[in-house]
Amino acid sequence: MDFVSEDNITEIAMKRWGTAKNPRTAQLMKALIKHLHAFAREVELTPEEWMAGIQWITAVGQISDDKRMEAILASDVFGLSMLVVMMNGRLPSGATPHTVLGPFHIDGSPELPKDADLSEGVEGEKLYVSGVVKGLDGKPIANAVLDVWQADAEGVYEAQLPGSEDYLRGVFRTDKDGRYGLWTIAPKGYAIPMDGPVGKLIEQTEISYYRPAHFHAIVAADGYQPVITHLFRKDAPFLENDVVFGVRQPLITPFHIHQPGTGPGGKAMKQPYATVEYDFVLAPAA
Repeated sequence: MDFVSEDNITEIAMKRWGTAKNPRTAQLMKALIKHLHAFAREVELTPEEWMAGIQWITAVGQISDDKRMEAILASDVFGLSMLVVMMNGRLPSGATPHTVLGPFHIDGSPELPKDADLSEGVEGEKLYVSGVVKGLDGKPIANAVLDVWQADAEGVYEAQLPGSEDYLRGVFRTDKDGRYGLWTIAPKGYAIPMDGPVGKLIEQTEISYYRPAHFHAIVAADGYQPVITHLFRKDAPFLENDVVFGVRQPLITPFHIHQPGTGPGGKAMKQPYATVEYDFVLAPAA
């Protein structure tokens, strides 16, 4: 019988977890045990430090609910979410790259017609977002689906608001020429939630807790790989130190400012407004 010692406990624990009935589960658990033990050995982890870690993990769960997922935020700020996205989202050159989903996406957004306004009644600089969804061969994709969402001018998402419905989110489809278009407000940079355990941990560092101005989209079409991505405003603050590591160079795009007049889709604009023209490029499903 093998009794544990400091030298053999990792091997014994890996052997036990290697009995998982699913081979992938066995592989994951053995690797997790190996690296957790290596971490504890490298830093000479004390019982007090590990208890503090357990309390932090517990607090992450306690503050989470059906709208707030603090564990996703933790994964984001550790860079783990983006690493997993990049490893599992390797695409051919020229395809629109993936980035993090984030903790504030809500399923079941309403489907809206082309040129509809997500931001009716919402304060902020008006923005028209348009472009083409196309394949790597340059051919436009008709009836592609764009699920879009964003924060308001105060950096708040619907998922952070009590009782809000269909707030700055919607689903659009491309026309026969692959074009999409929608009105909203120009997104602003914002701080991630700092009132929970993730925020308290960041406060112990010099890490910036801001995200640059961005607009979320999930773009999908039959026969193509869907892409979860952002559009980032060119020259926005925090592009180089996004707290969740989500900025990728091909996703940075200029916002063009226009004077009052007739805007896209025939919308009468009494104030200056901005436009973005961005083409999403999808890779074949194969």
